[in-house]
Amino acid sequence: MVFVFLCCAGIMTISFITSCGKNKGTVSPATSNIQFQVVNLSPDLQPVYLYVGLIRNSNTYYTYPNPSGYFSLNNINPPIQIRSTNPLITSTNIVSIDNVILHPYFKYTLFLTGLRADSGVTSIFTVDTTTNPAAGRGKIRFVNASPHSTSFDVSANGVLAFKDQKYKNVSPFIEMPPGNYDFKVMPAGQGTVISTFPKVTIMDGKIYTLYCRGVAGGADSVAFGTGIIINR
Repeated sequence: MVFVFLCCAGIMTISFITSCGKNKGTVSPATSNIQFQVVNLSPDLQPVYLYVGLIRNSNTYYTYPNPSGYFSLNNINPPIQIRSTNPLITSTNIVSIDNVILHPYFKYTLFLTGLRADSGVTSIFTVDTTTNPAAGRGKIRFVNASPHSTSFDVSANGVLAFKDQKYKNVSPFIEMPPGNYDFKVMPAGQGTVISTFPKVTIMDGKIYTLYCRGVAGGADSVAFGTGIIINR
């Protein structure tokens, strides 16, 4: 009886230690403080849902061309997937990002771009958390989310800020003095302005992402345009 008792106690102890080992260091969605955002920039994709870890994150759907704003995730395990709200389009994943690690206290954006008409829907996944700008500066970067585009140059108040930004490219953050800026988008190496985003306010200590969408020269639902996100 003593032998049986000791064996049982040993098994229970090993199970407890193993359980503690598995739980050590795990992060729950509630305590991760991860902030996520979806920006649907695909003109003909129609509304979509976000799935994380094979589970739909919420009943919120994301429509062209409006940024969702940051929200919390109910799950922080991969894959990250996009599925249409319209069952007639497809019930499978339009976009799937399988190998991604989401870090606590970080912010992320999932841009959707491309055209469903030519099976070109794709994604641009960005990490929005970065180092603080220097005192008296703000930070901004540029994302080219314009399908079928070549490369763009972007000027700020007439000074080149981003050069030769190819489709799906995410530029590094640059620092700028606080103030109001007129951003102009041009084909790389040319002076022809195809879009102007005027009176953008850059504030001290703030971080921004400037992006373009639509098709250059397009009209109506695929018209070319620009937008900006305040990351912090």
